[in-house]
Amino acid sequence: MNNSQGSHRAARGARHALASYESDIDTYAEGYTPTYVSLPAPPPSPLLPRQGPALDAEGPGGRAEARRAARRRRAGEKPDTLRRLVPQALVVAFLAGGTSAFVASDKAVRLTVDGVPRTMHTFADDVDELLEDEGVDVGAHDIVAPAPGSALASGDDIVVRYGRPVMLTLDGQPRRVWTTARTVDGALRQLGVRAEGAYLSASRSQVISRTGLVLDVRTERTVTFMADGRERTIRTNAATVREALGEAGIALHGLDTTSVPPGSFPRDGQTVTVMRITSTREVREEPIAYDTEKTWDSSLFTGTEVVVQQGRPGARRATYALRTVNGVRQRPRKVAEEVVREPVTQLVMVGTRPLPSSVRGADGLDWGSLALCESGGRAGAVDPSGNYGGLYQFDTETWHALGGTGRPQEASAAEQTYRAKKLFVQRGASPWPHCGRRLYR
Repeated sequence: MNNSQGSHRAARGARHALASYESDIDTYAEGYTPTYVSLPAPPPSPLLPRQGPALDAEGPGGRAEARRAARRRRAGEKPDTLRRLVPQALVVAFLAGGTSAFVASDKAVRLTVDGVPRTMHTFADDVDELLEDEGVDVGAHDIVAPAPGSALASGDDIVVRYGRPVMLTLDGQPRRVWTTARTVDGALRQLGVRAEGAYLSASRSQVISRTGLVLDVRTERTVTFMADGRERTIRTNAATVREALGEAGIALHGLDTTSVPPGSFPRDGQTVTVMRITSTREVREEPIAYDTEKTWDSSLFTGTEVVVQQGRPGARRATYALRTVNGVRQRPRKVAEEVVREPVTQLVMVGTRPLPSSVRGADGLDWGSLALCESGGRAGAVDPSGNYGGLYQFDTETWHALGGTGRPQEASAAEQTYRAKKLFVQRGASPWPHCGRRLYR
């Protein structure tokens, strides 16, 4: 127990003793006789010589008898006098100790709660006890100085600052913070927010209540714009890139845009490119390739393919968007199309009949030399007139007479040689008047 607490308890004990004593003595009771505390008598004066016979008026034994009578009276009064003096002495002792305890425990302090000061006297031993006595509740976000639990002394200053919630959106980033400042300006300083040139949704002098405040702050930033071949740097607290463009004196027209979304938040040190866009449309007609369907035919020799239906490509009309960005043409983008002519499927007959290996009377001849002379050895060759085709330049009528189908240039080289051998057996080398002699080399 410290001295302050001991003095405080001593004072309470003195008050209790005094009250107990006063309750035991009813000063208004019948027959009550007040008791007075007598002060000690002054010391007797030195004896002087007797003067005259008056001192012996009682005779030789009178003086001694008077002294004996006085002793008897004092003996009879002593117990009652002590009984009355002891409680009074105790009360005086308690009062003296209690008075010193009161004087030691009483402190003059200054308590400031949320900026409102008041001076008071208190018997509290520490800060916690003082706040409890004064009904001041503090929470986790409040500040108390000196710290709770600190001992109190006369002349101390105790300061309580309540915390206030602030929903702060700083440069587009929302967050919840606490501050013990009572104004927006104080909160900004306490939170370390640079407010010079900043946009504030509330006045700096606005008071922040205990319930809090919603505050939007946009600090001043440096943004550079690249537009129309020029560079422009500005200081701005704008909320969007589009708003900052206006401050820089740059306008967007038509399809113009920026390298970042125009509605995005401009960051400090950011470089934004303005894109001037023009757009046109172009219509093109494009072919549609036809499909080919093949059917197996056992009447045709293997390797022979006959076109039954000639394929024909279709056509479509496509629309393209042509775009230029800052004068540079971009890749065309197809935006629409429609079919103006459907393609026709090509039908082909494919032979599966095995080809004979030889023709009697024509197997020993040099058919390779004849083919080289007639068509350059190309099975699909066609003369300029379009009437003769294949290795041996058959006309279509002769080809059909020899059992061929379709056009000779569509048949395989083996079938064309087979048909040529059959023609030689029938007519000799006469069908090839210029190259026929090569058969005999």
